[in-house]
Amino acid sequence: MFKTLKLVFLTLALTLPGVAFAQGKIAVVDVRTAILLTDYAQQRMADVRAEEDYKADKEEFDNLKEEGEALLKKFQKDAAVMSQEQQLAAQKKLASKQADLDHVMGKLRQAEQAAGQALLQEMAPMVEEVLKEIIAQDGIGLLLNKSAVIHEDAGYSVTAKVTDKLNQLNAK
Repeated sequence: MFKTLKLVFLTLALTLPGVAFAQGKIAVVDVRTAILLTDYAQQRMADVRAEEDYKADKEEFDNLKEEGEALLKKFQKDAAVMSQEQQLAAQKKLASKQADLDHVMGKLRQAEQAAGQALLQEMAPMVEEVLKEIIAQDGIGLLLNKSAVIHEDAGYSVTAKVTDKLNQLNAK
C-alpha cells in the first residue's frame, strides 16, 4: 500500500509540471506603469509641466514651501521664548501655509493625473495589440494585472517588455 501511494505521488509530481507547461506560462503586467514609462508618455508629461498654468502653480508651490520651512525654523528657534499666544499665532500661520501648500500640490497632482488618464485612454488600443503579441511570443497562458497580485518574482513581469514595444510602435 505504501509503495502504491508513493508511486501515485511520484507520477503526479512528474506529470503536473508537464500539464502546467502545456497550458502556458504565468506573467504579470502593470499596464499603467508600462504606459507612463514610455518615451511618448514622458514627453507628454514634460509638455504638461511646461504649460504656463502648471509652471505658475509649481512656482507658487516652491515659494510656499520655502516660506513654510522658514516659518518652521523661526518657530523652532524662538518657541522657547515665545508666549503662549505667540506660539498659537505661529502655529496657525504654519497650518495656513500647509493648507495653501496642500491646495497647490493638489492642483499640480490633478494636472498630472488628468494627463496620465488621457494617455491611458489614448494608448489602450496599442497596449492591447502589444499584449497580444507578447502573449503569443512568450506562450503566456495566464496574464495577471499587477494590482491583483500579492507577490511576484521579477521574472514574472512583462511590464518592461510592454514599455519597450510601445516605444517601438511610437517611434514608427
